Parts: sequence; structure tokens; C-alpha cells
Amino acid sequence: MLVLTHAQVETLLDVDALIDALAAAMADLSAGRASVPDRVAALVPEQEGFLAAMPGFVPSSGVLMTKLVSLFPRNAGTGLPTHQAIIAAFDPHTGAPVALLDGTAITAIRTGACSALSARLLAREDASVLAILGTGVQARSHAQAMCRVRPIRQIRIAGRDPAKAALLAAELSAALDIDIEAVPSYRDALNGADIACATTHAADPVIRRPWLTAGVHVTSVGYNRAGRELDDATVAEALICVESRQAALAPFPTGSNDLLIPIRDGVITADHVHAELGELVAGTKPGRSTPAQITVYKSVGVAVQDAAAVALVLAAAHQQDIGEQITL
Repeated sequence: MLVLTHAQVETLLDVDALIDALAAAMADLSAGRASVPDRVAALVPEQEGFLAAMPGFVPSSGVLMTKLVSLFPRNAGTGLPTHQAIIAAFDPHTGAPVALLDGTAITAIRTGACSALSARLLAREDASVLAILGTGVQARSHAQAMCRVRPIRQIRIAGRDPAKAALLAAELSAALDIDIEAVPSYRDALNGADIACATTHAADPVIRRPWLTAGVHVTSVGYNRAGRELDDATVAEALICVESRQAALAPFPTGSNDLLIPIRDGVITADHVHAELGELVAGTKPGRSTPAQITVYKSVGVAVQDAAAVALVLAAAHQQDIGEQITL
């Protein structure tokens, strides 16, 4: 069995290749070619945390895998990630375990990359101002990934802690040759933004319709069982896209409060979800209809995303002879 560390996974996973691989994986999911059951979770109520299992088989990638991912929101500010994961890959012909990978890096990178895919499919071609809401791992991965699919010339970062927003802005400024600044509020970040990435653990919406500029593309990947990132008006007025209708509209621990609460309250119906990303990739559903339309990609995370990343990482590891072989 091949074992790959966090640092090795980060080195091996090419983000540009991943965005393309995710397009194929999402098309497989929407066409029914991939087997991805809803995730299940064991709860740890005293820590407000849980451990979830996300198995998947994607024939086109040749990957049979499962991810075990924990979400412990109280880790925020402690030096430990709120999301931590491992991924086990199996031979799809024999069922034999073949690899054990750090899943924390894959989760961070593939989530940002799939948001970038949504922007490639839905954001205006000239989108150049990016708002990042949040200051954690996903904020960083989204800023880096979005610059690969649109001509971003300015990034505005806002979070609950202004000091963390300033630190992230300084870090990204050193890595990206564009104008990056920390701003005082989510509203300030969103003012005039062409793309907005919500990457928070917010209890109350950080994306509010009055704060949005016409034509903005919004991505929302944050999760809080007791809250949501998008307000009702944004959900009601926007063109809504998801990875999977089944996953996005399923009950905890799979679905999205951002959609389930408006459906429960009668603000929208399930039919308001316009398309899955795979349907946009395949061309079976249209994307943006006008330059002024607001589009939203609401992510809950699905195993085909991890499988696409695992395929690339394992291929690169074998090609470069990276990782440790162990016998169980």
C-alpha cells in the first residue's frame, strides 16, 4: 500500500489538471455513471463535531475510494484544522487496498478547484474583482484557484477577525501579483465584486442580496449545522447550481441549509435548483442567460471530487516515485 503525506499530496496535485478532471467527474455524476452514496456521520455532540464517511466509485477515473473526514468547528483558532481527513483507495478490479492518502489537503484543494470550475461555467468572462469571505484554508484555496479561470485583478478579503484578514491578504499578496487588500466588512468586500466566495462557518448569512452587484457569481462552500451563508433573497433571485440535487437537498449530514431552509419556509421549491455542474459541463442545461444575472454555486462536497483528485495524485506519485510503500 502506498502512503502519501499532506506535503506530498500538495506537491503532487496540479490544480489546473484538477479543474479539468473535476469537469469530467461532475459530468459522470450527473449522467449516473458514478456510484456516490450520501455520506453518513457519527456525531460528537459535546464538541459540536462529527466524523463522516464518503465512499465513491468513478469508472472513468478508475478510482474506488472512501474519505473519512471530521468537522470540529471548535478547532478554529487553535492551530488545528476544522476539517481533517484521510482517504483510502482500493483496486476497483479486486477490492484490495492500494493507497492511504492525507485527505485534508485534497479536501481543501478540490473544493476550491470545483468552485473555480463553477466560475469557468457561470461567471462572466471579464470577471476581475474577487471577494473572499472568510480567512481559513478554504479562503486561501479559493483565492488561488479563481485566478486560474478568470482575469482577476483585485481581491478583497473580509472575515470576523480583521487581523486574520490582514494576514491572509499579506500572504496572498506575496504569492499572487495582483492587488489584494483586507476590508472591514463582508459588505465592503462584496461591493462591486464580480465573483464572491463564501468560505465561512457563519450562523447568519454573509451573502445578502442588497450587497450584491448585478452579474456576480457567488460560490458558497461553508457549512454550519445551525446556520447558513446565503440569505433567502439571494437564493430566490439567483440561478442556483449544485454538484448533485440529491446531495444538496438531502437531510443532515449531506444537504445544505442554504437551500433546505428556504424550501422549508416556502421561499423556493426544490425545482428552483437550476442545474448540476455536470449538466452544465455536458451542455444538457444552460448556464448564465444574461450579463446581469446573479448565479450561485452551492457546494456540499461529493466523493467524485475526491476521486478525481486521488486519480491525479496517485498517477503523479507513481510517475515521480514519491511515497512510502507499506504492508498491512
